[in-house]
Amino acid sequence: MAGSTTHELARRAAGIAESATLAITIKAAELRAAGEHVIGFGAGEPDFPTPEHIAEAAAAAALDPANHRYTPAGGLPELREAVAEKTLRDSGFDVDASQVVITNGAKHAVYAACQVLLDPGDEVLLPAPYWVTYPEAVKLAGASPVPIVTDETTGFRVTVDRLEEARTEATKMLIVVSPSNPTGAVYPAGELEAIGRWAADNGIWVLTDEIYEHLVYGDAAFSSLPVLVPDLADRCVVVNGVAKTYAMTGWRVGWLIGPAPVSAAAIRLQSHTTSNVSNVAQRAALAAVTGTLDATTRMRAAFDRRRRTIVTLLNGIDGVDCLEPRGAFYAFPSLGGLVGRDLRGHMVGSTLELAATVLEAVKVAFVPGEAFGTPGYGRFSFALGDDELTEGIGRIAELAAG
Repeated sequence: MAGSTTHELARRAAGIAESATLAITIKAAELRAAGEHVIGFGAGEPDFPTPEHIAEAAAAAALDPANHRYTPAGGLPELREAVAEKTLRDSGFDVDASQVVITNGAKHAVYAACQVLLDPGDEVLLPAPYWVTYPEAVKLAGASPVPIVTDETTGFRVTVDRLEEARTEATKMLIVVSPSNPTGAVYPAGELEAIGRWAADNGIWVLTDEIYEHLVYGDAAFSSLPVLVPDLADRCVVVNGVAKTYAMTGWRVGWLIGPAPVSAAAIRLQSHTTSNVSNVAQRAALAAVTGTLDATTRMRAAFDRRRRTIVTLLNGIDGVDCLEPRGAFYAFPSLGGLVGRDLRGHMVGSTLELAATVLEAVKVAFVPGEAFGTPGYGRFSFALGDDELTEGIGRIAELAAG
């Protein structure tokens, strides 16, 4: 009889945590659909449109029958070549096009890298706060994430000493992201080089996520790990994509760059999962990586202004302490001073409860630190309009003031 049998999910599926960032975005959208004026700090995407010349390239590609058929699983050859050229131009890392695998967004690249490199019993060192997808991708490969919690006293950056303390014989990989989601931390070249040399000396693979490479502010500078430590190149996977630099989150084009055996394995995996990435989206990505960064420069200037604004506003709230982010487009304040308080009849016992209270009471959405492995904090994207940003933080300030 239909529905009478209990269906059990596979353990790998049952153990996957929902993306907290997407969950917050969906909840905010539901409230908006119900007529509420919700201000969302949850989305990890630029609030700018994809540059016009990129959209025009996609429109032309959609009309070309050549793009209506399967193409190589590893990506369009011309896009793989262009990504290799872009990588050399932007970060100084000289790679062959055969090392580039075009994926369905950078998130898919992280998943693929974990699938082809990790086995059950392996451990992956994961500095926290971490992006919500990293531990799930590790667990889906049967490996175990080993969080290493950092805080504002080190600028949310992990040290070699902390890594060495966490290393065991089972340690297979380290995941590094700079600029960081969710904290906006940017590792100085010297610190990053020391981490890379430690990994190389200990035979540890490194997955380095460079998706925010062009979003750095002030005197902060992006550095590419395999460029700083060439000896690490044969044990390093670089993840990147067009999403953040070109405001193309919805186009779903990313890539991984790795040693030849890793890239070949990732292509084999992709051939049995997604086949090729949408050809129209790949043509758009080709226009992006071969074009200028003029739109990115304008976008970065807006983010820089908002960055300074949100830090000032957050630090003006009693109980909130916000370190200035150096990259990406997130502020990651400590919200511990708001926990344990009664906010309009809601006794707040954690930042998870605080996020729910703020959304219910003043219709402002942010992602609580629990999602990133660090309770007591919250991630606020400043990829939203200046007026919305000011009003949203103002609403939280009013709630905190009672």
